Amino acid sequence: MATVEEFYKLTDTEDYFKFFNIEFDQALINVKRFHMMKEYGTLIRKGIGNITEESKLLDFLKFSLLRVYGDYKNGHAPSAADVWNMYETGKLNGCSSCGTSGTSQGGSCGC
Repeated sequence: MATVEEFYKLTDTEDYFKFFNIEFDQALINVKRFHMMKEYGTLIRKGIGNITEESKLLDFLKFSLLRVYGDYKNGHAPSAADVWNMYETGKLNGCSSCGTSGTSQGGSCGC
């Protein structure tokens, strides 16, 4: 049986899917890995504090991954508005991981 402790040791996107025994499209993961995991992290941070029972927490973590993956599999592109705004305004509104000097003025990943 999987444990929360084991979950927190995962590092690669594929490891999360394997941990929960979820089939995934490797090509989709290769293209959307960063955005999916960023959204997954945001989603679980919002709900994780309310769950104390380990089995329910694991269910929540699995459901959240399924939700994010399903969104992307069905064509969800949450960064489209930000990318469009970047072209319209000429300002880079990227995330901090692609920004310069730790600011949110990046854009190299298209976020």
